[in-house]
Amino acid sequence: MTGGNEGLIRQFKNSMIKEFDMTDLGGMSYFLGIEVLQKESGIFICQKQYAETILKGSLMYLTRTRPYIMFATCVASRYMASPTELHLQLAKRILRYLKGTLQYGIMYKRSSTDGELMVYTDRDYAGDIIDRKTCVCQALWMKRILSSIDYRRGSCTVIKCDNSSTIKLSKNPVMHGRCKHIDVRYHFLRDRVKEGVISLIHCGSAEQVADIMTKALKVENFQTLRAALGMIELSEVS
Repeated sequence: MTGGNEGLIRQFKNSMIKEFDMTDLGGMSYFLGIEVLQKESGIFICQKQYAETILKGSLMYLTRTRPYIMFATCVASRYMASPTELHLQLAKRILRYLKGTLQYGIMYKRSSTDGELMVYTDRDYAGDIIDRKTCVCQALWMKRILSSIDYRRGSCTVIKCDNSSTIKLSKNPVMHGRCKHIDVRYHFLRDRVKEGVISLIHCGSAEQVADIMTKALKVENFQTLRAALGMIELSEVS
């Protein structure tokens, strides 16, 4: 954190204390079930205590710090109304995994350089009629949010996609009239690429971070992508 930001925060806290009956408790360590550990190297967040409690209840709230359990949790939740023995085994497997990884959380590392917004999209993003444009829309929405807090960086946002056909469609409108991606490419995606707002870059499936939230993976791939999300154990926080 720069000196200018520290001064601004200090000034804000002093003004709030004068206006309201409140006490400065220092750096945040716990908020809405999320444990926060602030170090010089970065900020580590986890839900160890909450995870221990949630093992007896809902899993969905754990996805705030455990995004990689999203796919399995959503699959299990589809059968809540009439679960079978198979679905019970699936739920127990998720619970056993959480029990063995209570110390895991997300590490937001401090960087000496300002990072750029980078987006990953799964190859089947255009398979759903309703949300096929969601990835680009969310990228633009996030960019506006960052701009509103004066975090303005590159004008072009990189979107990594593991589907070469999608990338070609965004750049070349010739002979793609019968493709299911036509309205995405023609009405929205291609226009954003042409304007230089986004840039579609090919990403191999092995490096496609979004896969961990959309499909079942082998153990090796799961562990690799989990690490790519910034997930580490509490003992690894320096």
